[in-house]
Amino acid sequence: MTRLALHSRLLPGTEEAYELEHARVWPELITVMNAAGISDWSIWRSGRDLFHLVVCDDYEAAVAELRQNPTDQRWQQHMSQFVEGFAEGGKPLPHVWTMTQQTD
Repeated sequence: MTRLALHSRLLPGTEEAYELEHARVWPELITVMNAAGISDWSIWRSGRDLFHLVVCDDYEAAVAELRQNPTDQRWQQHMSQFVEGFAEGGKPLPHVWTMTQQTD
């Protein structure tokens, strides 16, 4: 199991609408994400910046599978009215430190 972080940015003025959209994500999207090997996805917001924590088996394989899925395609199209895009083209952020991994 892998945990990774992503960074995306909202379009100006869409912060509240974005949060409303995530008050209840489409259940069928969650089913598709689970089938692609994503077991959890959390999002934090600071202003227009979004920070995502993804827990999955294989991120690259999951993203490739989701790109081909009509449900995810509809979700991405719908969310494009709020999201400016992912930083670094959607590549995971470099890991710096985890407290539980420090042994001394």
